[in-house]
Amino acid sequence: MNKLFFSNLRRPFLIAELSSNHNGSIIKAKQLIRMAKKYDADAVKLQTFTPDTMTINSIKKDFRIKDGLWKGHTLWHLYQKAQTPIEWHKELFDYSKKIGIKCFSSAFDEISVDLLEKLKTPLYKVASFEMTDIPLIKKIAKTKKPMIISTGLSNLEEIKRVYNTAKNNGCKEIVLLYCVSSYPAKDSDINLNNIKILKEIFNCKVGFSDHTNNPEITNAAISAGAEIIEKHITLENQKKGFDIKFSVKGKDFLNIREGIDRIYKYLGDKNFKRSKNELKNKKFRRSVYVVKKINKGELFSNTNIKNIRPGYSVDPKYYEKLIGKRSPVNLSFGSRINLKVLNKVLTKKK
Repeated sequence: MNKLFFSNLRRPFLIAELSSNHNGSIIKAKQLIRMAKKYDADAVKLQTFTPDTMTINSIKKDFRIKDGLWKGHTLWHLYQKAQTPIEWHKELFDYSKKIGIKCFSSAFDEISVDLLEKLKTPLYKVASFEMTDIPLIKKIAKTKKPMIISTGLSNLEEIKRVYNTAKNNGCKEIVLLYCVSSYPAKDSDINLNNIKILKEIFNCKVGFSDHTNNPEITNAAISAGAEIIEKHITLENQKKGFDIKFSVKGKDFLNIREGIDRIYKYLGDKNFKRSKNELKNKKFRRSVYVVKKINKGELFSNTNIKNIRPGYSVDPKYYEKLIGKRSPVNLSFGSRINLKVLNKVLTKKK
């Protein structure tokens, strides 16, 4: 893959995360993919795992979820219910291709990588809870495909280790997602300055995986430098789903799309610049004008030249250089000092 997947983004790359919101129905999974396409997502993302590759079927207290959104479930039971069945994957990849939207997945284990390679996934996602799984990182990196790594829960040393592992094992394009691994995440959990910190340290594209219920935070993430946004989605009138508490419903996803595009447009070019429309108003700046008739050979002084509006004459930075020098020409009241006159004054030998 010669061209980097995320090079030259014309707008933020928006990922619609299906997760478990299909509720065990491939028909609903396709509806979610179709909705993502309709509301202008750049890609849909699946999750590739089985309960047996995630944990063991145990009811011991270590394997019980004690608080939060999924309180009361054992890990195995949660993953059994939340999985996107392996046998669906080819059909969902094919369906996405048919309707014209990119499809990829989070690989939670090395077996999943083998499956996704057969399906020709264009890139990989590594979930926050798997980003410390070094063998998995190496396996994905060796495919040489782009890798999006969620960084929830991780300190900078852990992120450096994973980033370097991916890079040293052949991954040419790494995107880090700032992520808060709380479900749903509270506004007070968010520190969007982490996006800037990650960009500065790793000099790579950085995105934001949003588990909040606040659309303003997604927009703020773009302002902070995020170029990739991941958001969980549900259908318009959907009432049930393991992730529904922090997912965007139906047309609200379009609002996310429009909001981040608008903010991205406001940010403008990455290089410091001014618009042509703005620069037209340079004429209202100050410049050096003749405010009293000056005869050839007469000295420029603070009584015959002044920095005033408009800006058609020479820049005010030359005012002090002109003071005390002799004019090479006659200059009338209200006339400009042109560059020819300026150059004669500045190059004249004492």
